[in-house]
Amino acid sequence: MNSTLPIQVDFPTIVNSTKAYYESLSWWQIVASLIVIVLSYDQLMYQLRKGSIAGPAFKIWPIIGPFLESLDPKFEEYKAKWDSGDLSCVSIFHKFVVIASSRDLARKILGSPKYVKPCVVDVAIKILRPTNWVFLDGKAHTDYRRSLNGLFSQKALEIYIPVQEKYMDIYLKRFINYDGPRQFFPEFRELLCALSLRTFCGDYITEDQISLIADNYYRITAALELVNFPIIFPYTKTWYGKKIADETMQIFSDCAAMAKVHINEKSGKPTCVMDEWIHLMKQARENYDESDPDSKLLIREFTNKEISETIFTFLFASQDASSSLACWLFQIVSDRPDVVEKIRQEQLSVRNNDPSVPLDLQLINEMTYTNNVVKESLRYRPPVLMVPYVVKEKFPVTETYSAPKGSMIIPTLYPALHDPEVYPQPDEFIPERWENASGDMYKRNWLVFGTGPHVCLGKNYVLMLFTGMLGKFVMNADLIHHKTDLSEEIKVFATIFPKDDLILEWKSRDPTVV
Repeated sequence: MNSTLPIQVDFPTIVNSTKAYYESLSWWQIVASLIVIVLSYDQLMYQLRKGSIAGPAFKIWPIIGPFLESLDPKFEEYKAKWDSGDLSCVSIFHKFVVIASSRDLARKILGSPKYVKPCVVDVAIKILRPTNWVFLDGKAHTDYRRSLNGLFSQKALEIYIPVQEKYMDIYLKRFINYDGPRQFFPEFRELLCALSLRTFCGDYITEDQISLIADNYYRITAALELVNFPIIFPYTKTWYGKKIADETMQIFSDCAAMAKVHINEKSGKPTCVMDEWIHLMKQARENYDESDPDSKLLIREFTNKEISETIFTFLFASQDASSSLACWLFQIVSDRPDVVEKIRQEQLSVRNNDPSVPLDLQLINEMTYTNNVVKESLRYRPPVLMVPYVVKEKFPVTETYSAPKGSMIIPTLYPALHDPEVYPQPDEFIPERWENASGDMYKRNWLVFGTGPHVCLGKNYVLMLFTGMLGKFVMNADLIHHKTDLSEEIKVFATIFPKDDLILEWKSRDPTVV
């Protein structure tokens, strides 16, 4: 019978040998060894996380990955990544990023709150604040969102139109009075900021505050680039972004306090989003019966701080995406006289040949062709290309690949909107395609506003606003696009814009003729 002798381990000898070896090393040998260990670990973890999906075989730039390239993002590089496979990856500062390019995978990710939650970008939670509703998860997010749905109902949208048309007229007059062509990227950003702030805050916000936010908001966008350094250092883009975000949210908090006085104490009528929200809270309180066990408080009380953070996210969503839509929409239309003629014909038709008829929801709903032009612009040049999420737990994205916990996963929207099987001639601008739209055009592939539990609240608001604005502007002005070699090139700045920042000239015209 064999017996096994116990293995003797001489720990003191091992410790002394290790200590002697360590003391024999020079400082540069120690540093070099640590660097080799760190770089080897970074490469090893990249390989383990990558698995079989598309992506660089090795991290060419250790640790930082393609961070330097991300400082000047290029649409062509994004598209090459989408074309490389349904799933691809990069690793930046040890943050592993999975990119999903197909429609079905994008929809799966957007509809999987069990596995993922929105993260915008790493630094966003610091700028938008951790308490912001967009970072809530599960039931907390669902309940919060349910309270916001009423702000974009048909009844509520009707309330916002008069103030929107007032500012459309102000800016239309300004654009027509400009002497010659100019870049309209900044002009449209200011216009959309003013329209959004007046829609959200009504008369509680001053012209000076609107001007301040419009001037500063560019820095907030710059701070929320897709890839950013993870630490906020003083006087960097992210530092300025957070500082301005805090100042802006304080303005919104003050506006919320005034709106509560108007609705609760003075029984005023709602004229803006804040008013409508507070009015819905008031109705919920009045209709709630504590003695009835079946009675439910449909909308809870929201603090001024919560309202300010939510309105800030509305502005974040509306400002950049809407500015992008405005640039592409008016560039595309100004280059197509046939489209302009059809819009003008429709505008006179729905207004019974009276261009002075004010906008209302029923009138806008009758602008079928104008609305189709807006939808086609959103498909042709979708403002939002990708929506970053963070993986909460190991996520089986496909049968053969699972995204690791803690990684970032990004469903892309552009490929689904340029799928030739659903949108024939996808790289052509064809508003008429929406006259007999298939189910996939409107549903499975229509990812402009996302899908799932985080689908954009303002999708009907956007279509209403831009349909009314496009009709009014084209009816009252000739738009002359001064083309450059960069006009059709795509610049990525949170959303997408023409690389030459859109050079337009506006001239007044007789709105009674086509």
